[in-house]
Amino acid sequence: MPVLSIILFLPSVTAVAILLFGRGESGASIARALALLGSAAAFLLSLTLWAGFDAATAQMQFAEAFRWLPSWGISYRLGVDGMSLLYVILTTFLTPIVVLAGFSAVERRVPLYMASLLFLETGMLGAFLATDLVLFYIFWEAMLIPMYLLIGVWGGERRIYAAVKFFLYTMAGSVLMLLAIVALAYLHYESSGEISFNLAHLLRTSIAYENQRWLFGAFAFAFAIKVPLFPLHTWLPDAHVEAPTGGSVILAGVLLKLGTYGLVRFAFPLFPAAAVTFAPWLSLLAVIGVIYGALVALVQPDIKKLVAYSSVSHLGFCVLGICAFTPEALEGALYQGLNHGLSTGALFLLVGVLYERRHTREIAQFGGLAKVIPLYAAALVAVSLSSIALPGTNGFVGEFLILLGTFTGNVPKTTYMAAGAALGVILGAVYMLWTVQRVLFGPVTHAVNEKLPDLTKREQFYLAPVLVLIFIMGVVPGPFLKTFKASTKEFLDRFSKTAVLASLPEADASGRAQVSQILSKWKEDSRSEVASADSASK
Repeated sequence: MPVLSIILFLPSVTAVAILLFGRGESGASIARALALLGSAAAFLLSLTLWAGFDAATAQMQFAEAFRWLPSWGISYRLGVDGMSLLYVILTTFLTPIVVLAGFSAVERRVPLYMASLLFLETGMLGAFLATDLVLFYIFWEAMLIPMYLLIGVWGGERRIYAAVKFFLYTMAGSVLMLLAIVALAYLHYESSGEISFNLAHLLRTSIAYENQRWLFGAFAFAFAIKVPLFPLHTWLPDAHVEAPTGGSVILAGVLLKLGTYGLVRFAFPLFPAAAVTFAPWLSLLAVIGVIYGALVALVQPDIKKLVAYSSVSHLGFCVLGICAFTPEALEGALYQGLNHGLSTGALFLLVGVLYERRHTREIAQFGGLAKVIPLYAAALVAVSLSSIALPGTNGFVGEFLILLGTFTGNVPKTTYMAAGAALGVILGAVYMLWTVQRVLFGPVTHAVNEKLPDLTKREQFYLAPVLVLIFIMGVVPGPFLKTFKASTKEFLDRFSKTAVLASLPEADASGRAQVSQILSKWKEDSRSEVASADSASK
C-alpha cells in the first residue's frame, strides 16, 4: 500500500471536498468537520509509519517511486528516514490542532480557510518526503500559495504587506535553488551520461570545489531565508504578527523547520567540501541570530511579536548544531526543531486565545490574569518553561545537546560559539519570565480583564496533547533521539576527511588541497593525526 502517498494527498483530497461541499448556510460547519476528520486521519496514518519504522537503518523506508518524466530524468520518489519521520508526524499532529483552534477564530470564508490549511499540509509533507529534487522543489513552491492566502486574507491590518514580503523573500531564494538544481543535474549528466534528479544518484556525483561553493551558496541561501537565519529574518516578524493564529502556528511549527531540514537533507550532504568551508560562517550568523533575536524580543510591547523574535533566536540554535558536525549537536538540532514546533506553536495558540478575548496583544493591557483565568495561566507558564529550556521539559534536552556538541565540536572556535549561544539561553529566560510576570501576576490592572473567561473545553482539548508532549519529550527523550541516530551517523560519515575529499574529482588538485587544509584544522583530524603518529612511533 502506498502509505506515503495516501498521507501526502489525503489533506488535499479533503480540501477539494471542502471546496465542493462547503457551500450554503451550513458550509462553514461542513468545512470545519471535514477539515478535522481529514487532518486527524492523516495524523493517525502517520503514526503507523513510526510503528513500522526500523531505527537501525539509515535507508529510506516506505519508499515509492515511478518514472514521471523519464526523458527529463524526473521521477515521483518518496521516502522517509530518521531525519524526516518525526517532522512528518509533527506536521500531521499540528494541523488538526490548528483546525480546532480556527473553529472560533475564523468566521469568514471558513471553507477557503480550511482548504488552504490542508493544501498547505500537503505541500509541507511533500517537502519532507520527496527524494527527487524537482519533486521537492514543486512542493517547496506549492507551500507559498496557501500560506500567502492565510496571511493575505485572514491576517491583520498590514496583511497584504506581510504576505507579499513573505512571498518575495521565499521566491528570491527558491529561484536560485532551482538554478542550482538544474546545474547539479547537468554536472551529474556530464560525469555519468544520465539525466537524473534522484537524490541518491546526485549524492554520488563528484563536483569540483569551486562549483560546490556556488551551488552550496544557492541552496543555503534559500534554506537560510526559510529558517530564517540572521540577517535574512526580517520577513518573519511581519508574517507572524499579521497572520491569523493558525497561520502563525503552522509557520513557526513546521514551515521554519523546512529551512533546517533542507540544510541537513540537501545542502550539506550534496556539497560536503563547500559545507566544511562555510560552516564556521553559518555558525557565526546563527549565534548572532540567537543573541539578536533574544535582545529584540526583550523590548517588544506586542506579545505576538515577542514570540516571533524568539523564533529567530531558537532556530539559530538549530543551525549552530548542524554546523558543529558532532552526533550530539546534530541530534540536538533535529530534536530542538521538534521542540520549537511544539513550544512556540503552543505560545502562538495561547496568544490567539488571549486575542480572541481582548482583541489586543499589547502586554501593557494585561496583568494579574492568573487570578482570573488560572487554567490559561498554568498552560502559559508550562509552555514558557519549555521555551526557556527548563530541565524536565523538551526544550532542555535539545539546547543541552546542541551546547554540548558545539562545545566539543570539530570546527575551530566552536567553544566561543557555544559560549555565545549560552548567552542567548540566559536572555531567553529573561524575556519569557518577564513577559509571564507582566501578563499573569500582580494586581489586575484593567477592569475589563476581571471578567475574561478561562479556557473552554475545546481549547483545553487541543492544548492538552501539546502540553503532555512537552513533558514526555523532556523526561523520556530516548525513543525520539533513537529515531535520529542511524541517519545522523550516515550524515556525519560524509564529513570524514576521506569522504569529503572523495566528493571532489581527482583532477581538482587545487580544490582538494584547499579542503584538505581546512579539514586539517578540525579537532577530530588533529586527534586522529596524533594517534597515527603515536602508532607509527611505536
